[in-house]
Amino acid sequence: MKFRFVFPLMILVQAVGALFFISDIAMSLLGIEREPLDWQRREILEIGAAIALLIGLVMSAALLTQSQRRLGRAEAQLERASGAFMEVLQQHFSQWGLTPAERDVAFFVLKGFSTLEISRFRNTSEGTVKAQTNAIYRKAGVSGRGQLMSIFIDDLLTDSLGQSKDEPK
Repeated sequence: MKFRFVFPLMILVQAVGALFFISDIAMSLLGIEREPLDWQRREILEIGAAIALLIGLVMSAALLTQSQRRLGRAEAQLERASGAFMEVLQQHFSQWGLTPAERDVAFFVLKGFSTLEISRFRNTSEGTVKAQTNAIYRKAGVSGRGQLMSIFIDDLLTDSLGQSKDEPK
């Protein structure tokens, strides 16, 4: 059964079961007269309503289990993607010949930190960070942060589309 149909069906089944018990209690409290049912028919209705609630409970548990599995798979995929991204990052940094300090600065640049923030993280002057970012841009063959980021975005998009870097898009 499709995921999108399970949830509404689960709600409907539970609502029917709960509605039976709630309406019975409400009618008694409000003193609303109703035609009496023989005990056998009443027992069948109560058993049916209880079964509906149990079915809803079982469906809820199955849905929760399925959601937990999906979450686990998504987290695993995210972890693999993060590892793959770090590999791509390190490959580019090595290819460009970045020093360890330039690698740190490039990583912070890609994370979106400002020159001032990076200088504070690294306990260096802003001038040093500016010189390092200029060296990074020169070695990468780009003119700024946006182009540097686009290199990695292009790599991610190319990989997610299943194309090699040499194939035309």
